[in-house]
Amino acid sequence: MTTVLTSITKEDLIAFEERVKQAFLDKRIAAPVHLSGGNEDALIEIFKDIRDKDWVFSTWRSHYHALLKGMSEEELFAEILAGHSMYLNSAKYKIVCSSIVGGILPIACGVALGARLKGLQEHVWVFVGDMTARTGIYHEFLEYCRGFDLPVSIVIEDNSLSTNTPTQEVWGNQRAQIPIRRYRYERQHPHVGVGQFVAFG
Repeated sequence: MTTVLTSITKEDLIAFEERVKQAFLDKRIAAPVHLSGGNEDALIEIFKDIRDKDWVFSTWRSHYHALLKGMSEEELFAEILAGHSMYLNSAKYKIVCSSIVGGILPIACGVALGARLKGLQEHVWVFVGDMTARTGIYHEFLEYCRGFDLPVSIVIEDNSLSTNTPTQEVWGNQRAQIPIRRYRYERQHPHVGVGQFVAFG
């Protein structure tokens, strides 16, 4: 297995984000930037399993993902200077990002399905935040991937925040047991109408 992990270290990742921060403070970046920090060790470990031919789908905080997927610091820095910090995309490195919450999920699903149908040995890695993992689009994505056994791995990057709001404040702290009942039946009538065409007038 050929992984994309380079010789990038934790210190390299931190230094890169500091470089971006300074460029932003120097007004060299006329667009929002989203910096990472504190997740270097976890990402370096995860990217040991990601291969050159695999896809990486990320969010608006994707600088580390791009570097660990093989993009050079200078190439990435140029993209950020151009205002693309929140939506880095590269066919060369097979990385797709979006600044829309859950925006990458339908695209990731399509890429994974395409790989399955074409018999490609590509895997799709999907990085989402803990708030995105509570949304409806995430659960639909998860159900579809499970239902069709798609080549997908999901990484939830949990900082316990939705932007600046604690995730638990939004969704509550309790994990109540909600009773769910389910029954099966065979439908006796068509989806709509009575089974015969009726003309009015």
